[in-house]
This record gives sequence, structure tokens and C-alpha cells, in this order.
Amino acid sequence: MRHKVAGRKLGRPTAHRMSMMRTAVTDLLRNESMKTTEPKAKEIRRLAEKVITRGKKGSLHQRRLAASFLTDSKVVDKLFDELGPRYENRPGGYTRIVKIGARSGDAAPMALLELVE
Repeated sequence: MRHKVAGRKLGRPTAHRMSMMRTAVTDLLRNESMKTTEPKAKEIRRLAEKVITRGKKGSLHQRRLAASFLTDSKVVDKLFDELGPRYENRPGGYTRIVKIGARSGDAAPMALLELVE
């Protein structure tokens, strides 16, 4: 039984899954929107919210933790210079998931994951 076990495995080994999530969060913060499957979007949202909260705090320690997770140093700068101040007065809920129907190839449920304004 999976009582109190958080997160989805998404049919991938742990190292592949974590690498995919780190890249996806970096891409989301870079482009501020992305199209993916619903389960992936929900997992990406969990991690992106935590990283954006680090950007709001703005300390050197938080910057180093964010840099160890994100895969691009320019995105780290954007997180602390643009996104952190943008969400300064917002107590969470920095992302939005909009369901956009099924993918034509395999009918997987697709979603648009975007940062709110």
C-alpha cells in the first residue's frame, strides 16, 4: 500500500525522473509556460513552487540551493531578479494548470502549465 507516499514515479527510474523534473522546472521558469501531460505537470508544479519560494527569500544560501537544483545559471538569475520580486506579496500558488484535452498520438491527457501574473 502507498499510504502517505508522496509523488509520482511516471514510469521512470529515479535518476531519470529527477533529471527530467529539474530540466522541466528550469524550462518552465525560463519560458513561463509549457505544454506537457497532466501527471508531469502536477509533479513539475510541486517542485516549481518550492524553487520560486526560494527566489522570494533571496538570501545567498537560497540562491545556492536553487542553483544546485536548476540546470541554467541564467534562469537562477531570472528567478532571483524577476520572479522573486514579482511574487513577493503572494503566499504561494505561483503556477496554473489548464487542461487542454488529449494528445492525438496516444490520447494522453495534456495540460498547459504556466506561471500566474
